Amino acid sequence: MPLFCLHCLDKTEGGVEARAIARPAHLAWAAGLSSIIRMAGPLLDEAGNMRGSVFLIEAEDLEAAKAIHQQDPYVTGGVFGHVHIHETRWAIGEGKPE
Repeated sequence: MPLFCLHCLDKTEGGVEARAIARPAHLAWAAGLSSIIRMAGPLLDEAGNMRGSVFLIEAEDLEAAKAIHQQDPYVTGGVFGHVHIHETRWAIGEGKPE
């Protein structure tokens, strides 16, 4: 199944507050996707504060990856200001599928 990278940056105005409100629902939502998530975590600024999210997920195609992303409570909660979703391939690194 194709692999997609979701690179999501929080809004500069209100993103921190929106993230804090949506975080419990976001974590519960992501836990329910454990069968398709290959890696996920926060993007951090220089001070170690969360400023976005990154996901590597398996999906049938780009439209399916976008549909999955639209269900994220961070999306519905207005956390992100910029989102990039691209298909990728796992070329090197531990955990590479055979």
